[in-house]
Amino acid sequence: MKSKILFILHMPPPVHGAAMVGQYLHDSLLIQNSFNCRFINLSTSRDLSVIGRSRPVKFITLVKLIFHVIKEIFLFKPDLFYMTLSAKGSGFYKDFLIILILKLTGVKMLFHFHNKGVASRQNRFIDNLLYKIVFYKSYCILLSPLLYFDIQKYIPKNHVLFCANGIPDLDYFRMKKKESEVCQILFFSNMMIEKGVYILLEACKILHNKGVTFITCFVGAWSDINENDFNTFVFLNNLQENVFYKGAKYGVEKSVYFEHADIFVFPTYYNNEVFPLVILEAMQYNLPVVTTREGGIPDIVEDGKTGYLVNKNDPKDLADKIELLINNPFLRQQMGEAGKEKFQNNYTISIWENNMFNILKEVANK
Repeated sequence: MKSKILFILHMPPPVHGAAMVGQYLHDSLLIQNSFNCRFINLSTSRDLSVIGRSRPVKFITLVKLIFHVIKEIFLFKPDLFYMTLSAKGSGFYKDFLIILILKLTGVKMLFHFHNKGVASRQNRFIDNLLYKIVFYKSYCILLSPLLYFDIQKYIPKNHVLFCANGIPDLDYFRMKKKESEVCQILFFSNMMIEKGVYILLEACKILHNKGVTFITCFVGAWSDINENDFNTFVFLNNLQENVFYKGAKYGVEKSVYFEHADIFVFPTYYNNEVFPLVILEAMQYNLPVVTTREGGIPDIVEDGKTGYLVNKNDPKDLADKIELLINNPFLRQQMGEAGKEKFQNNYTISIWENNMFNILKEVANK
Protein backbone atom coordinates (compact mmCIF):
# COMPACT_ATOMS: atom_id res chain seq x y z
CA MET A 1 0.00 0.00 0.00
CA LYS A 2 1.35 3.44 -0.97
CA SER A 3 2.29 5.87 1.81
CA LYS A 4 0.08 8.96 1.92
CA ILE A 5 2.10 12.17 1.85
CA LEU A 6 0.65 15.65 2.24
CA PHE A 7 3.02 18.11 0.55
CA ILE A 8 2.78 21.67 1.86
CA LEU A 9 5.14 23.67 -0.31
CA HIS A 10 5.74 26.76 -2.40
CA MET A 11 4.87 26.82 -6.10
CA PRO A 12 4.91 29.71 -8.61
CA PRO A 13 3.95 32.50 -8.68
CA PRO A 14 6.16 34.22 -7.77
CA VAL A 15 9.11 32.53 -9.46
CA HIS A 16 11.99 31.79 -7.08
CA GLY A 17 14.16 28.78 -6.29
CA ALA A 18 11.95 27.13 -3.64
CA ALA A 19 8.84 27.59 -5.78
CA MET A 20 10.50 26.01 -8.82
CA VAL A 21 11.64 23.00 -6.79
CA GLY A 22 8.09 22.73 -5.43
CA GLN A 23 6.78 22.67 -8.99
CA TYR A 24 9.30 19.97 -9.98
CA LEU A 25 8.15 17.88 -7.02
CA HIS A 26 4.49 18.41 -7.92
CA ASP A 27 5.13 17.38 -11.54
CA SER A 28 7.33 14.34 -10.78
CA LEU A 29 5.79 11.18 -12.18
CA LEU A 30 8.15 9.07 -10.06
CA ILE A 31 6.87 10.71 -6.86
CA GLN A 32 3.24 10.67 -8.01
CA ASN A 33 3.37 6.98 -8.97
CA SER A 34 5.28 5.87 -5.86
CA PHE A 35 3.19 7.62 -3.19
CA ASN A 36 -0.38 8.70 -2.63
CA CYS A 37 0.16 12.47 -2.86
CA ARG A 38 -1.80 15.61 -2.08
CA PHE A 39 -0.36 19.11 -2.59
CA ILE A 40 -1.10 22.41 -0.87
CA ASN A 41 0.51 25.63 -2.11
CA LEU A 42 2.06 27.39 0.88
CA SER A 43 2.64 30.71 -0.91
CA THR A 44 0.68 33.70 0.41
CA SER A 45 2.52 36.13 -1.89
CA ARG A 46 1.86 36.27 -5.62
CA ASP A 47 4.53 38.88 -6.35
CA LEU A 48 8.16 39.23 -5.23
CA SER A 49 7.57 42.82 -4.10
CA VAL A 50 5.20 41.74 -1.30
CA ILE A 51 7.21 38.80 0.09
CA GLY A 52 7.84 39.48 3.78
CA ARG A 53 5.24 42.25 3.98
CA SER A 54 2.05 42.08 6.01
CA ARG A 55 -1.07 42.75 3.98
CA PRO A 56 -4.78 42.02 4.66
CA VAL A 57 -5.04 39.85 1.55
CA LYS A 58 -2.12 37.70 2.79
CA PHE A 59 -3.89 37.24 6.13
CA ILE A 60 -7.06 36.07 4.39
CA THR A 61 -4.98 33.69 2.23
CA LEU A 62 -3.33 32.32 5.39
CA VAL A 63 -6.71 31.65 7.04
CA LYS A 64 -7.86 29.80 3.91
CA LEU A 65 -4.59 27.87 3.89
CA ILE A 66 -5.05 26.74 7.50
CA PHE A 67 -8.59 25.54 6.79
CA HIS A 68 -7.31 23.69 3.70
CA VAL A 69 -4.68 21.92 5.82
CA ILE A 70 -7.25 20.92 8.45
CA LYS A 71 -9.56 19.58 5.75
CA GLU A 72 -6.79 17.42 4.23
CA ILE A 73 -5.81 16.07 7.65
CA PHE A 74 -9.30 14.73 8.28
CA LEU A 75 -10.17 13.60 4.76
CA PHE A 76 -6.80 12.40 3.44
CA LYS A 77 -5.31 11.09 6.74
CA PRO A 78 -1.62 11.41 5.72
CA ASP A 79 1.19 9.10 6.89
CA LEU A 80 3.78 11.86 6.42
CA PHE A 81 3.75 15.64 6.27
CA TYR A 82 6.31 17.22 3.93
CA MET A 83 6.70 20.98 4.31
CA THR A 84 9.04 23.66 2.98
CA LEU A 85 9.81 25.71 6.07
CA SER A 86 10.75 29.36 6.37
CA ALA A 87 13.75 29.58 8.69
CA LYS A 88 12.99 32.85 10.45
CA GLY A 89 10.90 36.00 10.72
CA SER A 90 7.27 36.48 9.74
CA GLY A 91 7.40 33.54 7.31
CA PHE A 92 8.44 31.21 10.14
CA TYR A 93 5.71 32.51 12.48
CA LYS A 94 3.13 31.93 9.73
CA ASP A 95 4.47 28.41 9.16
CA PHE A 96 4.42 27.73 12.92
CA LEU A 97 0.63 28.15 13.03
CA ILE A 98 0.31 25.40 10.44
CA ILE A 99 2.96 23.21 12.05
CA LEU A 100 1.22 23.41 15.42
CA ILE A 101 -1.90 21.91 13.84
CA LEU A 102 0.17 19.20 12.12
CA LYS A 103 2.01 18.36 15.35
CA LEU A 104 -1.26 17.66 17.16
CA THR A 105 -1.87 14.71 14.81
CA GLY A 106 1.31 12.88 15.88
CA VAL A 107 2.17 12.19 12.22
CA LYS A 108 5.82 12.25 11.13
CA MET A 109 7.11 15.56 9.74
CA LEU A 110 9.77 16.19 7.11
CA PHE A 111 10.95 19.76 6.64
CA HIS A 112 12.73 20.85 3.47
CA PHE A 113 14.85 23.98 3.81
CA HIS A 114 15.41 26.30 0.84
CA ASN A 115 16.62 29.13 3.05
CA LYS A 116 18.59 29.60 6.24
CA GLY A 117 18.64 31.74 9.38
CA VAL A 118 17.66 29.50 12.30
CA ALA A 119 21.06 29.96 13.96
CA SER A 120 20.73 33.75 13.75
CA ARG A 121 17.51 33.63 15.84
CA GLN A 122 18.13 30.68 18.16
CA ASN A 123 19.24 32.82 21.10
CA ARG A 124 15.94 34.72 21.22
CA PHE A 125 13.69 33.26 23.92
CA ILE A 126 10.49 33.03 21.84
CA ASP A 127 12.19 31.82 18.67
CA ASN A 128 14.18 29.22 20.60
CA LEU A 129 11.00 27.89 22.21
CA LEU A 130 9.18 27.71 18.88
CA TYR A 131 12.13 25.99 17.17
CA LYS A 132 12.16 23.33 19.91
CA ILE A 133 8.47 22.63 19.29
CA VAL A 134 8.84 22.60 15.50
CA PHE A 135 11.89 20.34 15.31
CA TYR A 136 10.95 17.90 18.09
CA LYS A 137 11.20 14.37 16.60
CA SER A 138 11.14 15.85 13.08
CA TYR A 139 13.24 15.05 10.02
CA CYS A 140 14.89 17.60 7.77
CA ILE A 141 16.22 17.88 4.20
CA LEU A 142 19.14 20.24 3.61
CA LEU A 143 20.57 21.15 0.22
CA SER A 144 24.18 20.88 1.37
CA PRO A 145 26.16 19.58 4.37
CA LEU A 146 27.56 23.12 4.60
CA LEU A 147 24.15 24.21 5.92
CA TYR A 148 23.88 21.82 8.86
CA PHE A 149 25.36 24.41 11.23
CA ASP A 150 22.10 26.36 10.94
CA ILE A 151 19.93 23.69 12.62
CA GLN A 152 22.42 21.58 14.58
CA LYS A 153 21.12 22.90 17.93
CA TYR A 154 17.72 21.29 17.29
CA ILE A 155 18.05 18.30 14.95
CA PRO A 156 20.53 15.41 15.37
CA LYS A 157 22.46 14.38 12.29
CA ASN A 158 20.66 11.05 12.03
CA HIS A 159 17.44 12.99 11.36
CA VAL A 160 19.02 15.10 8.59
CA LEU A 161 19.10 14.09 4.93
CA PHE A 162 20.90 15.89 2.12
CA CYS A 163 19.57 16.46 -1.38
CA ALA A 164 21.14 18.95 -3.79
CA ASN A 165 18.76 20.77 -6.13
CA GLY A 166 18.43 19.68 -9.73
CA ILE A 167 16.96 21.16 -12.91
CA PRO A 168 15.75 19.74 -16.24
CA ASP A 169 18.64 18.79 -18.50
CA LEU A 170 19.06 20.36 -21.94
CA ASP A 171 20.78 18.90 -24.97
CA TYR A 172 22.93 21.99 -25.48
CA PHE A 173 26.25 22.39 -27.27
CA ARG A 174 28.10 25.73 -27.07
CA MET A 175 29.53 26.96 -30.35
CA LYS A 176 32.96 28.52 -30.17
CA LYS A 177 32.79 32.31 -30.58
CA LYS A 178 35.06 34.40 -32.71
CA GLU A 179 37.85 36.08 -30.77
CA SER A 180 36.78 39.45 -32.20
CA GLU A 181 33.35 39.21 -30.50
CA VAL A 182 32.83 41.27 -27.35
CA CYS A 183 32.76 39.19 -24.18
CA GLN A 184 29.26 39.10 -22.67
CA ILE A 185 28.63 38.91 -18.93
CA LEU A 186 25.26 37.71 -17.68
CA PHE A 187 23.52 38.43 -14.39
CA PHE A 188 20.26 36.48 -14.14
CA SER A 189 18.24 36.86 -10.96
CA ASN A 190 15.62 39.04 -9.33
CA MET A 191 16.91 42.60 -9.14
CA MET A 192 17.65 42.66 -5.43
CA ILE A 193 20.40 44.56 -3.66
CA GLU A 194 21.53 41.45 -1.74
CA LYS A 195 21.76 39.45 -4.96
CA GLY A 196 24.75 41.68 -5.75
CA VAL A 197 23.34 43.95 -8.47
CA TYR A 198 25.21 47.04 -7.28
CA ILE A 199 28.36 45.01 -6.58
CA LEU A 200 28.40 43.92 -10.21
CA LEU A 201 27.64 47.46 -11.37
CA GLU A 202 30.63 48.72 -9.34
CA ALA A 203 32.78 45.99 -10.89
CA CYS A 204 31.59 47.08 -14.35
CA LYS A 205 32.57 50.64 -13.46
CA ILE A 206 36.09 49.44 -12.52
CA LEU A 207 36.43 47.47 -15.76
CA HIS A 208 35.16 50.40 -17.84
CA ASN A 209 37.61 52.81 -16.20
CA LYS A 210 40.45 50.36 -17.03
CA GLY A 211 39.43 50.34 -20.68
CA VAL A 212 38.27 46.71 -20.70
CA THR A 213 35.82 45.87 -23.49
CA PHE A 214 32.71 44.00 -22.34
CA ILE A 215 28.91 43.91 -22.28
CA THR A 216 26.88 43.06 -19.18
CA CYS A 217 23.21 42.05 -19.40
CA PHE A 218 21.03 42.14 -16.29
CA VAL A 219 17.99 39.88 -16.63
CA GLY A 220 15.34 39.62 -13.91
CA ALA A 221 12.27 41.16 -12.31
CA TRP A 222 12.54 44.40 -10.34
CA SER A 223 12.49 43.85 -6.59
CA ASP A 224 14.01 46.27 -4.06
CA ILE A 225 15.90 47.94 -6.93
CA ASN A 226 13.83 50.00 -9.34
CA GLU A 227 14.44 50.95 -12.95
CA ASN A 228 15.15 54.59 -12.22
CA ASP A 229 17.89 53.86 -9.64
CA PHE A 230 19.51 51.30 -11.94
CA ASN A 231 19.50 53.61 -14.97
CA THR A 232 20.80 56.52 -12.89
CA PHE A 233 23.84 54.49 -11.82
CA VAL A 234 24.50 53.43 -15.41
CA PHE A 235 24.21 57.03 -16.68
CA LEU A 236 26.33 58.66 -13.95
CA ASN A 237 29.14 56.18 -14.53
CA ASN A 238 29.06 56.34 -18.35
CA LEU A 239 28.14 52.67 -18.69
CA GLN A 240 25.43 53.11 -21.35
CA GLU A 241 27.47 51.16 -23.92
CA ASN A 242 28.44 48.42 -21.48
CA VAL A 243 25.47 47.70 -19.22
CA PHE A 244 21.92 46.80 -20.28
CA TYR A 245 18.79 45.79 -18.40
CA LYS A 246 16.74 43.26 -20.40
CA GLY A 247 13.72 42.70 -18.16
CA ALA A 248 12.34 39.49 -16.68
CA LYS A 249 12.62 36.57 -19.10
CA TYR A 250 11.26 33.04 -18.96
CA GLY A 251 11.33 29.88 -21.06
CA VAL A 252 12.79 30.26 -24.55
CA GLU A 253 13.45 33.98 -24.04
CA LYS A 254 15.58 33.15 -21.01
CA SER A 255 17.66 30.56 -22.85
CA VAL A 256 18.73 33.13 -25.45
CA TYR A 257 20.65 35.11 -22.84
CA PHE A 258 22.44 32.05 -21.50
CA GLU A 259 23.36 31.00 -25.04
CA HIS A 260 24.89 34.39 -25.89
CA ALA A 261 26.72 34.84 -22.58
CA ASP A 262 30.39 34.06 -22.02
CA ILE A 263 30.56 34.48 -18.22
CA PHE A 264 27.87 34.11 -15.57
CA VAL A 265 28.25 36.43 -12.59
CA PHE A 266 26.22 36.13 -9.38
CA PRO A 267 27.84 38.12 -6.52
CA THR A 268 25.11 37.31 -3.99
CA TYR A 269 25.18 38.01 -0.28
CA TYR A 270 21.44 37.38 0.11
CA ASN A 271 20.72 36.27 3.69
CA ASN A 272 18.43 33.43 2.54
CA GLU A 273 20.72 32.16 -0.25
CA VAL A 274 21.42 28.45 0.03
CA PHE A 275 21.60 26.66 -3.34
CA PRO A 276 20.73 28.89 -6.31
CA LEU A 277 19.17 27.09 -9.27
CA VAL A 278 20.43 29.83 -11.57
CA ILE A 279 24.02 28.68 -11.03
CA LEU A 280 23.02 25.19 -12.14
CA GLU A 281 21.46 26.71 -15.26
CA ALA A 282 24.67 28.59 -16.05
CA MET A 283 26.74 25.40 -15.67
CA GLN A 284 24.29 23.63 -17.95
CA TYR A 285 25.10 26.21 -20.64
CA ASN A 286 28.88 25.67 -20.31
CA LEU A 287 29.41 29.01 -18.57
CA PRO A 288 32.19 29.71 -16.07
CA VAL A 289 30.58 31.05 -12.89
CA VAL A 290 31.87 33.91 -10.75
CA THR A 291 30.02 33.98 -7.46
CA THR A 292 30.47 34.10 -3.67
CA ARG A 293 30.90 31.75 -0.70
CA GLU A 294 27.28 32.08 0.38
CA GLY A 295 25.23 29.16 1.73
CA GLY A 296 25.89 25.94 -0.17
CA ILE A 297 27.42 27.64 -3.23
CA PRO A 298 30.97 26.34 -2.49
CA ASP A 299 29.55 22.83 -2.97
CA ILE A 300 28.44 23.77 -6.49
CA VAL A 301 31.23 25.98 -7.83
CA GLU A 302 34.79 24.71 -7.51
CA ASP A 303 37.06 27.71 -7.16
CA GLY A 304 39.61 27.78 -9.97
CA LYS A 305 38.04 24.79 -11.76
CA THR A 306 34.44 25.60 -12.75
CA GLY A 307 34.67 29.31 -11.93
CA TYR A 308 35.72 31.61 -9.12
CA LEU A 309 34.48 32.24 -5.59
CA VAL A 310 35.03 35.90 -4.74
CA ASN A 311 34.71 37.84 -1.49
CA LYS A 312 31.23 39.11 -0.71
CA ASN A 313 30.68 42.86 -1.16
CA ASP A 314 34.04 43.21 -2.93
CA PRO A 315 33.67 44.84 -6.38
CA LYS A 316 37.44 44.88 -6.95
CA ASP A 317 37.86 41.15 -6.35
CA LEU A 318 34.88 40.57 -8.63
CA ALA A 319 36.27 42.85 -11.34
CA ASP A 320 39.67 41.14 -11.19
CA LYS A 321 38.18 37.67 -11.75
CA ILE A 322 35.90 38.89 -14.55
CA GLU A 323 38.84 40.62 -16.27
CA LEU A 324 40.91 37.44 -16.01
CA LEU A 325 38.16 35.50 -17.79
CA ILE A 326 37.57 38.22 -20.39
CA ASN A 327 41.24 38.09 -21.34
CA ASN A 328 41.41 34.27 -21.46
CA PRO A 329 38.87 32.66 -23.85
CA PHE A 330 40.49 29.24 -23.44
CA LEU A 331 40.15 29.45 -19.64
CA ARG A 332 36.48 30.35 -20.05
CA GLN A 333 35.97 27.33 -22.28
CA GLN A 334 37.87 25.02 -19.93
CA MET A 335 35.93 26.14 -16.85
CA GLY A 336 32.62 26.02 -18.71
CA GLU A 337 33.21 22.43 -19.81
CA ALA A 338 34.20 21.40 -16.27
CA GLY A 339 31.03 23.02 -14.95
CA LYS A 340 28.88 21.25 -17.54
CA GLU A 341 30.40 17.90 -16.59
CA LYS A 342 29.76 18.53 -12.89
CA PHE A 343 26.17 19.51 -13.67
CA GLN A 344 25.50 16.33 -15.63
CA ASN A 345 27.00 14.17 -12.86
CA ASN A 346 25.21 15.81 -9.96
CA TYR A 347 22.42 18.27 -10.69
CA THR A 348 20.05 16.99 -13.38
CA ILE A 349 16.36 16.70 -12.57
CA SER A 350 16.47 12.90 -12.83
CA ILE A 351 19.27 12.67 -10.23
CA TRP A 352 17.36 15.04 -7.92
CA GLU A 353 14.09 13.16 -8.47
CA ASN A 354 15.65 9.81 -7.52
CA ASN A 355 17.31 11.33 -4.46
CA MET A 356 13.98 12.84 -3.33
CA PHE A 357 12.21 9.51 -3.90
CA ASN A 358 14.75 7.68 -1.74
CA ILE A 359 14.46 10.28 1.03
CA LEU A 360 10.66 10.23 1.07
CA LYS A 361 10.65 6.44 1.04
CA GLU A 362 13.20 6.27 3.87
CA VAL A 363 11.36 8.72 6.13
CA ALA A 364 7.90 7.30 5.34
CA ASN A 365 9.11 3.80 6.30
CA LYS A 366 10.81 4.82 9.57
